[in-house]
Amino acid sequence: MFGLCDCNNFFVSCERVFNPSLEKRPVVVLSNNDGCVVSRSNEAKAIGIKMGQPLYQIRDLVKKYDIAVCSSNYHLYGDMSERVMATLKQHIQNIEIYSIDEAFLMLDGIPIEKLKSFGEELARTIRRNTGIPVSIGMSHTKTLAKIASRLCKKYPKLNSACLMHRDEDIAKVLGNFAIGDVWGIGRRHNRMLADCGIETAAQFKGLSREWVQNRMGITGVRTWQELHGISSIEFSHEQADKQSITVSRSFAKELYELEELHETITTFAGIAAEKLRNQKSVAQELQIFILTNRHRDDKPQYYECGQVQFATATDSTLEIVKAATTELRRIFRKGYGYKKSGVRLSRITPANAVQTTLFDTMDRPKHKKLMEAIDRINAGMGHESVKLVSQGTITGHSNREYLSPQYTTRWEEILVVKV
Repeated sequence: MFGLCDCNNFFVSCERVFNPSLEKRPVVVLSNNDGCVVSRSNEAKAIGIKMGQPLYQIRDLVKKYDIAVCSSNYHLYGDMSERVMATLKQHIQNIEIYSIDEAFLMLDGIPIEKLKSFGEELARTIRRNTGIPVSIGMSHTKTLAKIASRLCKKYPKLNSACLMHRDEDIAKVLGNFAIGDVWGIGRRHNRMLADCGIETAAQFKGLSREWVQNRMGITGVRTWQELHGISSIEFSHEQADKQSITVSRSFAKELYELEELHETITTFAGIAAEKLRNQKSVAQELQIFILTNRHRDDKPQYYECGQVQFATATDSTLEIVKAATTELRRIFRKGYGYKKSGVRLSRITPANAVQTTLFDTMDRPKHKKLMEAIDRINAGMGHESVKLVSQGTITGHSNREYLSPQYTTRWEEILVVKV
């Protein structure tokens, strides 16, 4: 049996853990630069606020319904996610972290008659340890477990855990479950199925394997088999390393000076290098990009990308930042207002399999010790406690008007309780 633990309205739930006044109140969390809605409380959903809706479109609703608005606080959300996953690992031997707010569970060995109570107790434990409410779906396959977890959100009487294993129960659920909401059915296939009159998961399940394979390929067949209770999506016991790492951001206002862009690029390069080391990898290729605001037809447009091939794959912040800085100076053009920049590391391989070159002049063992020391200090003292002078701070380029404190990752912003 498989399980899926899904954190309910995760970003909103993280905000509510440290601000109880947000309970029972409509809450939305915004994307970078306070642009669009990326998380909604159930109360905000009931008002009719849509995922991805721009803030300017809901200003009147915010005022009318006293909606609490929060800027995205990814340091807080990431730390809270680690706490949820740590609790799961204490109770289940095999878990697969699927996203920041979801994890698949391998439930083999637990008697079927005890799974429901096990799921309920696990949900209570996570809520007690972290403050985050979760929905736990359990069934024969990953896809069915995902469907079961959605039922938890829809029906509070399930008490945060839904066991879906009897054929008659699965048939009933799939008969009322929209095919577009099934994991693995993208927009293109959803439109194609709708044109063929396939609207529910049960109707899709009733199709022949040949029909599905001819129109949707092997991916569609896997989903079809999963709905039939045949496990066809591999369970990964370890989180797969990223094959590329991208760090980018849009700015609250256009940047015109090289010095301003230099600060953003070096900061992004440093973050990317740290992520690279966290997964014990090195990168052979670096790309940086800068672009203007494509929505401003009244201003000149410019997009450029620079690329660097490292002779020896690296995870050194010093080497990556130096290369990014050199490329930025090459591609920067004065007179343009830049709205976004970013850094991408690719051709990623394990750090223990680095192929050096004969003419490599860098003292790599020294760099390795330095990076380990910086990561150790930042892990203990808080993110970016130690960084390069050139990285500066990019907070002035971002619009985060409704940002909450980083309660769990910055000593100076730790929660204060007055009694």
